[in-house]
Amino acid sequence: MYPEEIVKPMKAELTENGFEEMLTAQEVDETLKKDGTTLVVINSVCGCAAGSCRPGVLMAIHNATKKPTRLVTSFAGFDMEAVNRVREHLLPYPPSSPSIALFKDGKLVSIVERHQIEGRPAQIIAQYLIHEFEQFCN
Repeated sequence: MYPEEIVKPMKAELTENGFEEMLTAQEVDETLKKDGTTLVVINSVCGCAAGSCRPGVLMAIHNATKKPTRLVTSFAGFDMEAVNRVREHLLPYPPSSPSIALFKDGKLVSIVERHQIEGRPAQIIAQYLIHEFEQFCN
């Protein structure tokens, strides 16, 4: 498990921009079963989370005309219970951190895995997410 002092500023990058934290399995289950769209970011300490994932997600949120109903996040290697439960909801996709998932009415409709984040600029991540928001968000 990562030390809180390392994780805290990386969490804040999302929570200060409207993301709510999911810290328990119960919070994950309750959140993902809600109607509407839910964007889930499994946050991470890695360089691709800092350089592409978080900036790309924030670019998408700030520039999209259609947006998810809810923005939520859990931190891999720190919010263990919540991340493990999110990963159950992401099956058959393998564990991936960072990752970005879009749920609609409790069903997974889009996922961006680590291998799709690594080496890609934040702008490409943002463009893809905006496209997904246009397709699935009201």
